[in-house]
Amino acid sequence: MVNLGSPDSTKVSDVRKFLREFLMDARVLDTPWLIRFFVVHFLILPFRPKASAEAYRQVWTPEGCPLVVISHQVATELRSCVDLPVQLAMRYQNPSIEKGVEALLKEGVDDILMIPLFPHFAMSSYESAVENVKDVVKERGQGAKLTVQPPYYDRTDYINAMAESAQSSLEEGFDHLMISFHGIPERHLHKSDPTCSHCLKVSDCCDGEHPAHATCYRAQCLKTAAAFVQKANIPEDKYSVTFQSRLGRDPWLKPYT
Repeated sequence: MVNLGSPDSTKVSDVRKFLREFLMDARVLDTPWLIRFFVVHFLILPFRPKASAEAYRQVWTPEGCPLVVISHQVATELRSCVDLPVQLAMRYQNPSIEKGVEALLKEGVDDILMIPLFPHFAMSSYESAVENVKDVVKERGQGAKLTVQPPYYDRTDYINAMAESAQSSLEEGFDHLMISFHGIPERHLHKSDPTCSHCLKVSDCCDGEHPAHATCYRAQCLKTAAAFVQKANIPEDKYSVTFQSRLGRDPWLKPYT
């Protein structure tokens, strides 16, 4: 099981280390290496870690970063459901993918199922994690077979779980529901489009079914939202879908939150 990851602590030094690894990923900041190195090391790392560390402190729990803590809880729950070795790894920082793969190999595993804990495909999350695991297994896997679980954005059990989780809040009443997904640069959609002629190039590109949707983050998010509101019985005029956390001046997915 692979999730995104987190700094080891809220110390500025640990946040800087995390940001360096995260932002130097060519699938996250997809610029030529020299430009990426300059931007990360001279424009971001000297300034952002302090502010980011403070933001992490706002959500940090006594057990640690919620993302890591909850991921460990999910892994523990999965271990109780299957008679198989289960390891949790993070794309960035700890527990590392290398250690996760090595732990499985020590248990005699020669057939690995990777479950990326990202419901939707994006080159900066799902694809980055998958390609990193492939590289590690190829280098250290001693011939182990690797199978990757596809994105689960439209799986019924995923939609049902979200609707159940939101039920009590929805029952309190609301004027309008904003479903806000994390944004990505529009160019990431173009790069992930295997047809090179569909995503954001056709007016209704996310409607219906199309081969490009298998790797289209926007289409998958919209399908998740549509399935969720249908399950939760939310009228069409009572919700909207937006995309948050825009960074830089390049166009990102719209509408912005």
